[in-house]
Amino acid sequence: MSGNTFGTLFRITTWGESHGKGVGVVVDGCPPQIPLDETIIQTMMDRRRPGGSVASTNRKEPDKAVILSGVFEGMTTGTPIMIMIHNKDADSSAYKPYADIFRPGHGDITYQAKYGIRDWRGGGRSSARETAGRVAGGAVAKAILDREKISICAYTVELGGVRAQKRDLSVIDSNPFYCPDAAAALEMEQRVLEVKEQGDSVGGIVEIAAKGVPRGLGEPVFDKLDAELAKALMSIGAVKGVEIGAGFEAARKLGSENNDPITPEGFLSNHSGGILAGISNGDNIVMRVAVKPIPSIAIEQKTIDRLGSPASISIKGRHDISAIPRINVVCEAMVSLVLADHLLRNLSINVPEYFR
Repeated sequence: MSGNTFGTLFRITTWGESHGKGVGVVVDGCPPQIPLDETIIQTMMDRRRPGGSVASTNRKEPDKAVILSGVFEGMTTGTPIMIMIHNKDADSSAYKPYADIFRPGHGDITYQAKYGIRDWRGGGRSSARETAGRVAGGAVAKAILDREKISICAYTVELGGVRAQKRDLSVIDSNPFYCPDAAAALEMEQRVLEVKEQGDSVGGIVEIAAKGVPRGLGEPVFDKLDAELAKALMSIGAVKGVEIGAGFEAARKLGSENNDPITPEGFLSNHSGGILAGISNGDNIVMRVAVKPIPSIAIEQKTIDRLGSPASISIKGRHDISAIPRINVVCEAMVSLVLADHLLRNLSINVPEYFR
């Protein structure tokens, strides 16, 4: 197992390196007759594209998605869908000085230990550039979910220590951080500029909400829906923690406080995050991910070279100050992949009118 394929019935395999000729994805298991074209995929790709905020790298990639197979006359055919994204603005020269030095916080030292070789150009396969393929695959999954009126939205609730005090989703598209609190978004921007000036980076928290998810998605015992979602989100390189529903706060509650009372009209609260016993309960699925600071910083750090000798490093080049907000759409993509997969898996035991 190479670890490059994700999913059971609806599967994606991503490929490519940060400074190679391109990156992309092969999607297998997509049902036929799902409306799909490159503009649908591009809508999500544009949100991941560099340069959208003060926190983003100045690497200029158009991230144009090209469908090479699996679609005919605007419809999926049921055969594998291959999507290509060419790298247009890769500059490996800035990484040459680090070819024999391990960058703190990066996968350099672990890739070298596992494979005995590594692509030092921008991190190669361990680069966040790999997520472009995930987003393209997630766009295909989203096309399936759209037919079921399932929507997924990721928004920033904390960045650089600045917390959103509101959850007004109507304002997330009006600020560069997709923050549901307009006042907090302004503070986030100032914080990012301040840290950028210091040559450092910041982390934050992204919340993801899936609405319209039907009851019954998820498989006992090991393929619980929350377990699958946690794996999907934790597979994103910058994510270091996942909460679903009340998350760690549930550990501080009494049972009488944490349980969600049930009425004929539905649940009175949603501490469970829309999942009970690993199966969706029809309520909104609410998740949060902890996003670490970008490890490439200009501040000098201690490290070692490939021979184990001590060294120091100050990383130059084009880097994000934070993975937020570009990571938000990656989170949406991974949640879309899980939900699409479980919709298809449910067909084996239940036959609702998903695709009629």
